[in-house]
Amino acid sequence: MERVVGTVVRGLRCPIINQGDSIEEIVVDSVLKASEVEGFKINDKDIVTVTESIVARAQGNYATIDHIAKDVSSKFGEETVGVIFPILSRNRFAICLRGIAKGAKKIVLMLSYPSDEVGNHLVDLDMLDEKGINPWTDVLTEQQFRDHFGYNKHPFTGVDYIDYYKSLIEEYGVECEVIFSNNPKTILDYTKNVLTCDIHTRFRTKKILKANGGVIIYSLDNILSESIDGSGCNEAYGLLGSNKSTENSVKLFPRNCQPIVDTIQHMLKEKTGKNVEVMIYGDGAFKDPVGKIWELADPVVSPAYTSGLDGTPNEVKLKYLADNNFADLRGEELKQAISQYINNKESDLVGSMEAQGTTPRKLTDLIGSLSDLTSGSGDKGTPVIFIQGYFDNYTK
Repeated sequence: MERVVGTVVRGLRCPIINQGDSIEEIVVDSVLKASEVEGFKINDKDIVTVTESIVARAQGNYATIDHIAKDVSSKFGEETVGVIFPILSRNRFAICLRGIAKGAKKIVLMLSYPSDEVGNHLVDLDMLDEKGINPWTDVLTEQQFRDHFGYNKHPFTGVDYIDYYKSLIEEYGVECEVIFSNNPKTILDYTKNVLTCDIHTRFRTKKILKANGGVIIYSLDNILSESIDGSGCNEAYGLLGSNKSTENSVKLFPRNCQPIVDTIQHMLKEKTGKNVEVMIYGDGAFKDPVGKIWELADPVVSPAYTSGLDGTPNEVKLKYLADNNFADLRGEELKQAISQYINNKESDLVGSMEAQGTTPRKLTDLIGSLSDLTSGSGDKGTPVIFIQGYFDNYTK
């Protein structure tokens, strides 16, 4: 019988993961159990994705405020620290900021506006227009910001992040000055020693600061890039990708992930005879139309994946073929023509009109977004995602 279903995505329930657990065994057992209970077969080119959170939990990759403070203090000493471009998130940055504050003597906190880099807004764009403020050129003090825009709580969290972040710093008896600018060079008028907290633009920001007189310049991936007094760490990303664990600690992004995905793939091959692709995923990439928030608070969508997930899709647009190449055909004749076109399509469709409107993103970014939306961020309890038919097309 002809197949009538394409891609199928299943969130798999697993045990609660704790430090020291074998993440590889738990993932494989969960996939095999789900296959048995739900009655689906495991095929070549199926995909297993694992959320980074349970990998880091199994690794015990945690650090405390004191660990962060000690690293910050060792890098900046008694200098005033410019903390610039943090995202506005209790989960992602609040505990990091507490650690930074505990390790500093004075902080100048520079916030981007109207929003942070992942779309959390401090002020609506329309209000900027109304007040005649240009966020690309205008530098505002805290008082000027309040005079123009007043107090604005985040629509989802109900938090005024200016007051909240300032209170976290002052909680440690540290003087805090708040300014607003989108130009990295602005902070150098206040201090030459800067911790830049942006995620995806950090390399450019550091380059600009160093080229314009910055003296001590670090980014979040330089903090806890090695263990401090036995803490967890991440050699590549430091504090980037960390999440709140407790009021005094963070869970870091998992480390050394490639052996994990390779081992899971090997174990599934041994047990099923099938070549299943495996990846670890963090935040996907999609924008909320109401809150205007992108995800993408992790430094990468996938820190590790098996080789079959490398590359980008190579797809043609069915509606383009139907409306253009085969506009005079209908029914079975149209189906056969499109199927033949797909079977004979070029191996690289970049620039082809037949591919326009398809998504030229990395496979891991697309699959990571699919996985992140499936697992959610709450209590679904499905940190492993099993995807079938992702590489199918109309002819399969």
